[in-house]
Formats: sequence, C-alpha cells, structure tokens
Amino acid sequence: MTRVFLRTVMCGFLFMGFWFSPVSAGVDREKLLTDAGVYGSFAVFTLDDQWGKLDSSIRIARLATLKGVVEQHREHVAIDLYLLRGLADHADLLFRIHGMELRDIQAFLLDLKSSQFGRHLKTAGIMHGMTKKPSYVPGFSEQMKADLASPSEPGQKPYAIVIPVKKSAEWWGMDREKQVAMMQEHTVAALPYLKTVKRKLYHSTGLDDLDFITYFETSKLDDFHSLILSLEKVKEFQYVRRIGHPTLLGVVQSVDEIIESLVQ
Repeated sequence: MTRVFLRTVMCGFLFMGFWFSPVSAGVDREKLLTDAGVYGSFAVFTLDDQWGKLDSSIRIARLATLKGVVEQHREHVAIDLYLLRGLADHADLLFRIHGMELRDIQAFLLDLKSSQFGRHLKTAGIMHGMTKKPSYVPGFSEQMKADLASPSEPGQKPYAIVIPVKKSAEWWGMDREKQVAMMQEHTVAALPYLKTVKRKLYHSTGLDDLDFITYFETSKLDDFHSLILSLEKVKEFQYVRRIGHPTLLGVVQSVDEIIESLVQ
C-alpha cells in the first residue's frame, strides 16, 4: 500500500467522523519536556494475534481511533510514540506521556485501551516517574556546569532507549558529599557523549518499584553503547541494583508514521 493511498483513505475516515474533536493548540509541549515537577509515564504494548489477521481496511479504521484519542487528549498531555516492533521481542509500541497531573495521563491511557485500536493492545509494562531539578549539579565545578549546558548536535535523533534503574539501600544511606563526588565522576564519564546522546531523567521512587527511568535519544547507537560501558566503570555503578529488565529500544515516529507502519 503506497503512502498516497493510505493518506487518501485516512482523509476519508476523517471526513466520515472518525476524529470527533477539533484540533486545538494543545499543551505547551516544550514546557512539559523541560520543566521540573512534570509527570512522565512510559506505557509499553504488544499487539494481539488477531491484529495481523485483519483486513488492511479494518486496520486503517481502527488505527484512525488511535489518532482520534491522541487528538482528544493533546490539550492536557504531550504524547510521543515509538515503534519497538522488530527491535524488541516483548513489545510493539511505546507511548511516552507527559502531564502536569498523573490523572490526565491515566485518562489518556484509559481512552486508548477502550478504543477500537486499543482493544488489540496487550499491556507489556507501565512505568511512572516525575522530573525534578538537578540535585547533584549545584555541587559540581563551574567548568562542569558549563560543559553540561552545551547543546547537543542538531538534527534528527531517530533512536530512543529507555532504561529503568534501581539503587541499593547503601546508596540512599550514603553521606551527601560522597554521593556528589560519585555523581561528578559519573558525569565526567558521560560528557564525551553529551552532544550525540540526549538524556532525560525521571524520578520514580514512591511512584513505581524503580528509583529512576533514564530516557535517551541518539542517531549514533555506537556512541550510546560506549556511554553505557563508560558509566558501568565508575564507582557509583556498584550501587545500582537493577538496570534495564527490560531495556526498551525503538524508533521515534509520528502518529501518522505509526499508522503507516502498523497497516502493513
């Protein structure tokens, strides 16, 4: 099926009323992605066995409801989609949702699951966290603070990796000065990859069975590989009780690109 044909069919579904809500300006996406105190949820799904047996026209109609749900909730939450199929053995899709209220994220996920498309989704995992102001950076040197402020390389970063992390009780009972020193060593190991690997941290303690969710975007997976190897060599890593399980690797896609991928 060509892209032109798919877009023509999708426009037909739009005209027939598969999208109920008018397109609004939506939330301030950049603010949600940069401010502290924002909730972030990672919802991972597999498609059921019935999905592949459906006729393509039926799949298009049901995928139209996915776009409808995204449009209905974009006034309250920012939604990013990732195709995991082909890169993961346990999941097909990842939704990263940001909101000022966790119940707004919950409302989106409830509507998604109850949609015609969502009824084909089997939950593989959900993780919750929130963004906070950097807690160790104030104790870093001025030069390191300046290095951390350097922008990443421009251009598309198609790959996304999500790694959950849990720290040991020994870490949480450690003196603050020791923690800062170890995190400074951690940061020194990460600095060579700052331009090619974007990173965002979510705090999960009390919201999930994790302590952190680390989110990365890159166009250079070899740099990401080297980054992780470097971080595993620092002293702070000995206090990591869990890293991954699962580690999620996918490709950043728009809603329309996801629809096109899943129609095949």
